[in-house]
Amino acid sequence: MTTRTKQLIKLAIRILITTGLLTWAFRQIELEQFWQAIQTTKWQYLIGVWGLTAVFFWVGSVKMQLILKKQGFHVNIGTIFGASAVTCLYGMVIPGILSTGIKWYILKRDTGKGSVVFSSMVYNQFSLFVVMMVVGLTSLMIANFASLLPYNKWIVSVICGILIVVVVFVSLLLVNSRTASKFTKGLEVLLRPFPETVRQKGQEVLAQISVFQSAGAGFHLIMVLITLIAALGIGGAMYIFAAMAANIVTPIPILILLCAVIYVLARLPISVANLGVREATLVGLLGIYGVEKSAALLMSMILFSGLILMAIIGAIYQLFWKVSSKKSPPRPAG
Repeated sequence: MTTRTKQLIKLAIRILITTGLLTWAFRQIELEQFWQAIQTTKWQYLIGVWGLTAVFFWVGSVKMQLILKKQGFHVNIGTIFGASAVTCLYGMVIPGILSTGIKWYILKRDTGKGSVVFSSMVYNQFSLFVVMMVVGLTSLMIANFASLLPYNKWIVSVICGILIVVVVFVSLLLVNSRTASKFTKGLEVLLRPFPETVRQKGQEVLAQISVFQSAGAGFHLIMVLITLIAALGIGGAMYIFAAMAANIVTPIPILILLCAVIYVLARLPISVANLGVREATLVGLLGIYGVEKSAALLMSMILFSGLILMAIIGAIYQLFWKVSSKKSPPRPAG
């Protein structure tokens, strides 16, 4: 079986998963109710979601610029923002984390150092993933303490607290120059039972994270603060505005929890443009709190419209870069 055939099979599977999840989500509602929900949409909050989506990507670009600068490379924020937008464009057809290869190619073209760009992207995603895990688990604890969950058992808070400690502890061990080498070897041992491709990817990620082990606590703290602003502040506000646009009233900790859960699920390359995963998660979980399924589905569409906006911006960036490359004189040989 050729590589191209394998890729086509994987893409077909993801399309099937996306179709299955979307079918399930739409079968939970009546089209008439969904149409009524659309008619009552508060458009001012929809515009707010679009603006917050752009700001979220811009703050992420600032963070990426600082990470690249730490490795001795200066890249304009506009270039990074454009690369992220183009990634959204390709993410409409290339599922999950695979579409980030487009961003790597654009930044590699600008810096000329593919390994530097790759290590910066791995660290960026690693820090974002860790922060979103901690934010999600903290939101779950708050929701449990405030009796916002359909069940209120102390064991939920205990498990969340333990997981937060584990996630933070493991992260500190990975980025600490004194403990990282020993801990990395331990993780490599844990990877041995997995298939060779998984082991290679895991070892590659660990190797790239090690680049930042001598960065210092101050740098890591700044990265965490920027990520918190993007994830908890801007990302949380995005979900709150989307809920308000769809006339959904639900506790803020639940919306922040959904933001974290959907982000983590979006890292899995199981669907196209995260379609289906977002819809099924919102329809299923918000339904527990008595939210109309048509309103929950509308909220997911509103969030998706922000990504469509970024994809349009990405198309504009790509067109601009293509025109600019044609106008620029060819480099002299040698």
